Amino acid sequence: MTLRASGRAEPEDVWLRYADPRRWPSWSPQIRAVHADGERITAGMRGEVVSLLGVTAAFVVESVDDERWHWVWRVAVGPVRLRLCHRVLRRPGGSATELVVEGPAVVLAAYAAPARWALGRLVRG
Repeated sequence: MTLRASGRAEPEDVWLRYADPRRWPSWSPQIRAVHADGERITAGMRGEVVSLLGVTAAFVVESVDDERWHWVWRVAVGPVRLRLCHRVLRRPGGSATELVVEGPAVVLAAYAAPARWALGRLVRG
């Protein structure tokens, strides 16, 4: 599944919102808290995301490219596994973000709406 959003936020600012897990709840309303073993995403970083419903998802960051504003992480909730690839792009008047998610179709269908909403908030100026 591929989702995209565009907005007026500068791409450097959008990247910083991604790069600091403590900031994820500020733009992703389905996230209540993030517990990570660092303050900036890096390859190998591990942690947990706690949803508004109290569901905890373990994660590991697979790769980070600060120059290309691209990062990949794997998330697990029980037996469900997702792989999420995020990218930030410069656009006239702001930025765009792209999210490619791999996982079970039924989970992707349920995740699409909240993810789309969060991405819109991420790139909002």
